[in-house]
Formats: sequence, structure tokens, C-alpha cells
Amino acid sequence: MFDDHSDVIRDIALEAGLVTPAQAEEIWESHATTGKSFSDSLVDAGLADRPTILQAIADHLHVQFYSAVPADPGDALTKLIKAPQAHKYVVLPVADEAGKLTLLAKDPFNSSVVNELSFILQREIELAVADPSQVEAGVTRVYGEATSASMEDLLGEFGEVDTAAVTDEDVTKQASQAPIIRFVDLVLQEGVKAKASDIHFEPFETEFRIRLRIDGSLYEMAPPPKNLASAVIARVKVLSSLNIAERRVPQDGRIKTTISGRQIDLRVSTLPTQFGESVVLRILDKTVVNLSLEALSMQDDIKEGIRAMVGRPNGIFIVTGPTGSGKTTTLYSALREVNTEDVKILTAEDPVEYEVEGIMQVPINHQVGLTFAAALRSFLRQDPDTIMVGEIRDLETAQIAVQASLTGHVVLSTLHTNDAPGAVTRLIDMGLEPFLISASLEGVLAQRLLRRVCKTCRTPYEPDKDVINMLDVDALEIANKKFYYGKGCPDCNRSGYKGRQGLFELMTINDQLRSLITQKAPTLVLKQKAIESGMRPLREDGLRCIFDGHTSIEEVLKYT
Repeated sequence: MFDDHSDVIRDIALEAGLVTPAQAEEIWESHATTGKSFSDSLVDAGLADRPTILQAIADHLHVQFYSAVPADPGDALTKLIKAPQAHKYVVLPVADEAGKLTLLAKDPFNSSVVNELSFILQREIELAVADPSQVEAGVTRVYGEATSASMEDLLGEFGEVDTAAVTDEDVTKQASQAPIIRFVDLVLQEGVKAKASDIHFEPFETEFRIRLRIDGSLYEMAPPPKNLASAVIARVKVLSSLNIAERRVPQDGRIKTTISGRQIDLRVSTLPTQFGESVVLRILDKTVVNLSLEALSMQDDIKEGIRAMVGRPNGIFIVTGPTGSGKTTTLYSALREVNTEDVKILTAEDPVEYEVEGIMQVPINHQVGLTFAAALRSFLRQDPDTIMVGEIRDLETAQIAVQASLTGHVVLSTLHTNDAPGAVTRLIDMGLEPFLISASLEGVLAQRLLRRVCKTCRTPYEPDKDVINMLDVDALEIANKKFYYGKGCPDCNRSGYKGRQGLFELMTINDQLRSLITQKAPTLVLKQKAIESGMRPLREDGLRCIFDGHTSIEEVLKYT
């Protein structure tokens, strides 16, 4: 219930006297551990029932609480909102008095519902509170199942679109035609529904491709006609407030939209190519990413190691791995561990991916000279306790990060290296003095994201000897062990994989490693000493995931 708004509901519960500060702290820990919303954790703990929580939310928002959703609001009311709008915003009309239309909303905190519907309906709108699951059921009961037009139906409508675009004005006109608007809305809807991380719009010489990245792999959608590429891309640029007329330089923007009653954030990037602009949308959906260490599939000793490092009074903690391996998610989850009233946290990000309550987040802006180094220098005058720098890219940033850690700050950052010991070598290559690294570095976490074998079609099998040999393991180690692969089913898009699994390698810097770092020891020597000190390499963590039935041999071989 209200998964996105746990921090707000915690404050409401305290304000309404439903919990004491100590109980709120305990429930918050349970919410962070289980991934359940704060309100559901409150109900599970027996401290309040759903109606009491909903009444407190309604009082806080100064709106009405409906203990039951009307079975049939009546034709006069239901006609005021069209079925697609009711499904998009997940709202149900319940009253129309004194020129004000009252709607039950699945998410009464989402102010964009009021703004957008007021504009569409040209009416004053007020949201009311009811049980979200009842509101959703009510919308389906009154307006029928959500019948989003199929891609094929929409593609058929493109015959009506005027494709003779010559000037910027023509492209803008095309972008505002109903079939184009509906098509882009449907692509965004499909992307969110499929839990995709990115949507790619790619113009080529003879075709216009649209692909979704799901669990790290790209899947193609039904493509619209090539001559509509400019109109579809213009529509995306309109949504993200970008300059439609500018097609010669890359642009970055953001879209905030409501899909299935939830507010979704999309990061937009355009790139001029030979055959038109390529656009990539990164979907930032808080309900899909659980920013909690407990939700990450890491071993308990690694979790405790990370907690110990971010809880120290000073030092640098680095997360390494390739792009898209979940480094930022791990850093946010680590920050949430120390995000309390008595800790000041500042982050410099390029760009800010998730807005986190209680943390001061600064977006990097190279055009005005706000680089990581410039932000970090200013941070030191803002009296922080913990600092996160999106990435250490150059010597200047690295030097200020070290300086910050040596003057009593905890610094979290990322690097692009293949494994944890490689981070030390990378910092030395940047020009950082080895004695400074050994004095400030507390630990390095290397990680990868592998696809999980689909639970629905998971099947045991006997792998070939050649494949086993590639794993480079002792025959005794794999005796009586089961291996699995995904056959492919509708649940996993016939890919055999659904969801992702993290692989982790944590190198904790001890006195022996500090001594080797000062001596500029090679990466292999550092790795050997780290393994002797208890570090489990990525490949070993991969074997654990194979034997637990989480992933396949192919995935582990591909990423380690």
C-alpha cells in the first residue's frame, strides 16, 4: 500500500500518534529489510489497521476518506472521465458538487494527477482517499479492463497521419496528431509494464527500430513506418521539453509522467546520427528498484562489511563494475543505511537518478563548470558527514576525495574496473600517490548483474564436460550438484531468464594490503593477498549462484 511514499507515511503515522518515534524506527527497519511498504509493515506489526492509516493520510492531505468504494457511481459521473484516462491515472469519480469533481485515486499523493486532469477536463479536481486496491478494482468494474490498443491496431492507424513533413512546424504538427501521441504513450506503457530499464528509438536507412532493454538484453517491438521516425522522436522531445528544431547536437531531458496511476520518471538522451536522431529513455521507476541492502542478493558477510565501511567516521568506499552493473543502486542502498537525522549527506551525480528524502543531491552540469571536482570542493564547505561522488574520473576528483576522507568524511564513489583489486591500480594510474590511497581507502566492492533463470520454466540438466572445464573447478566440488537452465515460457518472453542477480566481490583493506599498496604491488599480488584475507572472487560468487539454481553457467562465464 503506497509503496512509493513510505517516508511520507512514516511522518504521517508519527503526526497522527499511531506510533512512537522508537516504534517508527523499528517499523522503518522492517520496511527496509523486507521491502514491504511502511504502511504494510505497520499493519503487520499490529500497530494500526488499514482504515486507520487511510484516515490519517486523508486528514494529513485535508481531503475526504471513503471507507468503501461505491459499487456504481452512476452514468452522470462515469461519463465525465473517459476509460483510458481512468485507467491511466487509476481514478474513479465519486462526487460532482459546486463545480468541483471529486476522484478516488489509487495514489492521492500524486499531484500531477490533479494538474493533468484539471487541464484535460477543464474542471477543478479534488482527490479523495480510499483503499488503493479497492480503487483499482472499482476502476476495472466501472470502466472494464484496460484495453490499451494493441501495437498492430495503432500501426494500422498510421495511414491517417500526414507524413509530408518539410519544416520544423510540420514535424511539430505531426507530433501532435492523435495516432502519434497514442503510439508513444503505448510504447512507454509497454516499457514500464515489462519492467524495462531503457527504451531505444533508433532510425536506420530503411527502418525505424524500437527496442526495450529487459534484464540487460534488448528485445525489439513492432516498428512503426520509417517515415514517421521524425514525428515519434519529436513527440518524445516535446514530452521532455527539448528543442525540436535542434537536431545537430545531443540533448538531455527528463519526462515525469503517470502510468497506471504511478508517477514514473524517464531520463531522455538524444544523439544525432546519420539517419536522424537516436533517442534513449532510461526508466527510473522507484517501485521496481528497492533501494535497500537487504533487497540486493548479496551474502550476509558482504552486507555487514559494507555497513561497517559506510558507518565509519572517515575513509573511501568504492564500487566498481561496468556500466549497468547496478553500482549506483548499491551506493544509494549503502547511503540509506546512514540516512538518519544526525547525518548530513551530500551527493554529486551525473545526473541524479533517484530522488531520496533527506539527502542533498547535486546534478553535475559541465556547461556551467559544475564538474565532480568543483562540486566536491564546494561540499567540503557545506559541513557534510558523508559524501557520494557519482564517479572518480580524473586525478583532481581523486585528490579532493582523498583529502575529504582524511579530514573526517566518509566518501562513496564508483570506478570502471574489472575487479576490486584493479581499483587500486586504476587510482595509481590516474596519478594518485600510493601512500595516500593506502591511508584513505577502506574497501572496494566489485559487482556484476547476471540474468536469473526463470523460476517458471527452470529445468535441471547435465552440462557438457567442455563447459564444466571452462568454469575451472575441481571435479569433487561439483559432484552431486544440480545445474539449471530456462526452457523458455510466456512468463519470461521465451528467453529462459527473468529478473537479475548480483555477483559481488568485497575487498576490505587491512594492514597487509595497505603495505602492499604503498609498495605499488601489482594487481595480481593484491588479489592473491585479498583472497588470503577472506575475499571471495566474482567467479566463486558466480558458482554459488549456479549451485543455488539462481543462474546458468553461460551467464557466469559471460560476466566473470
